[in-house]
Amino acid sequence: MGDTTRRRTVLAAGAATLAGAALTACGGDGGSQAPDASGAQGAPPAADPAAGGAGAGSGRTLARTSDIPVGGGKVFKDRKVVVTQPTAGQFKAFSATCTHQGCSVASVADGNIVCPCHQSLFKVSDGSVTSGPATRPLAPAKISVDGDSISLA
Repeated sequence: MGDTTRRRTVLAAGAATLAGAALTACGGDGGSQAPDASGAQGAPPAADPAAGGAGAGSGRTLARTSDIPVGGGKVFKDRKVVVTQPTAGQFKAFSATCTHQGCSVASVADGNIVCPCHQSLFKVSDGSVTSGPATRPLAPAKISVDGDSISLA
């Protein structure tokens, strides 16, 4: 095999590896990334003490009501959930996994939950799609509000 052929083989293998990694980062076609009934995927992640999170399971404080702005929300990456407050005193929670290709949503701005991968937007009030390419709403997650504490239910 000549140097040119060998170089082409190496370059083609490298390109295939990079393409596979890029597809994996976006989570495939979205169909295989379906959240469970709680809106989470797989086992709950370990707690982040700085985020006020608990270990696996529910019942521990996720946030204080004052942490969630009215008309906005906060993404808890370690718990794969986004908590919103569409109107004063009304709290909602959704899976932080975009229904388009499984990327994690990253922020909440202008009344929308934002997925940075392909710029899908979801309403803070109900998780429905405001702007695609996503076509399905974010899965709801169960939370409980007790006084000024918000916990995963």
